[in-house]
Amino acid sequence: MKIKTWLGVSAICSLILLSACGNRHDEPQQADSAPQTKTYIVGTNAEFAPFESHASEGELTGFDIDIMRALAKNSGLNLTFKDQPWDSLFASLNNGDLDSVISGVTITDERKQTMDFTDPYFTITQVVLMPEGKTPVHTAEDLKKLNRIGVASGQTGDFTVQKILGAQSAKIARFDTVPLVLKELENGGVDAVVADGAVISNYMKNNSQHHFNIINIPDFKTEQYAIAVRKGDTKTQQILNEALKKIHDNGEYKAIYNKYFTH
Repeated sequence: MKIKTWLGVSAICSLILLSACGNRHDEPQQADSAPQTKTYIVGTNAEFAPFESHASEGELTGFDIDIMRALAKNSGLNLTFKDQPWDSLFASLNNGDLDSVISGVTITDERKQTMDFTDPYFTITQVVLMPEGKTPVHTAEDLKKLNRIGVASGQTGDFTVQKILGAQSAKIARFDTVPLVLKELENGGVDAVVADGAVISNYMKNNSQHHFNIINIPDFKTEQYAIAVRKGDTKTQQILNEALKKIHDNGEYKAIYNKYFTH
C-alpha cells in the first residue's frame, strides 16, 4: 500500500473511532437505579390460629395477617411476610432482618426494654384448658395443685405460670408452639394448658370432639397485643399508628374482627 493511501485510510478510521466514542458519550445515561419503595419485612410465627396460620394451600392467613395487610393498604407500605420460629422473631427484629413483628405479641414491661410497640390492637386474657372430669382450678393458686402444666415457651402463658410456680418449676412443661402443647393435652401428657383465650376458643371451636373445659381465672390480668418495631424506630411506629387509626375509623378493623371472632 502506498504511504499516502495508508495515511488516508488511517485518518478515516480515526474519524470513525472518534465518532463512535462521541456517540457513546452523547447518549442519555440511564439512572443507576430508579427510586424504589422500601419493602417492609414483617415477621410472624404462623402457629397461632386464628391470628396467624397457614391456609390449606400454604398461604398465610389470620386476623393479624389481615390487619397488617389493611395497614399496608392504608399507609402505602409495600410489605412482605416472613414466617419463622417464635423464639427467633425478636432477635431478627433487633438485628434488622425484620422491620416489625405481628404475631399475637403482648405488650410487657420486659419487652419494652428492647423493642417499641404500636398502639394496642387487641385485648386478651390467659385461660386454663383442662379435660372434663379433672378437678377444676378456680384461682391462680389452684394451679400449684396440678402435676404438669403445658405452655408455649416464651409466650405470656409461660410467663403467667412462671409467676405462680417459679421460672424453674419442674411442673412447667414447655413446647415450641401452642399446637404442640395442645396435642400434649390431647394425649394426656399434661394436666392443663395455659394460653391466650382467643387461641384456645378457636381450638375448641375446631376440635369439639375433645372434652375439655375452658376456665377463666380472675387473677389473670388483661393483656394487649401490639405490633413490635425496632427500638427507636419512631418512623415505622408512627406510620403504623396512623394506619391503625384509619382502619378503626373507616370500619375495616371491625370487618376483620367480625370475620374471625363473631361466628
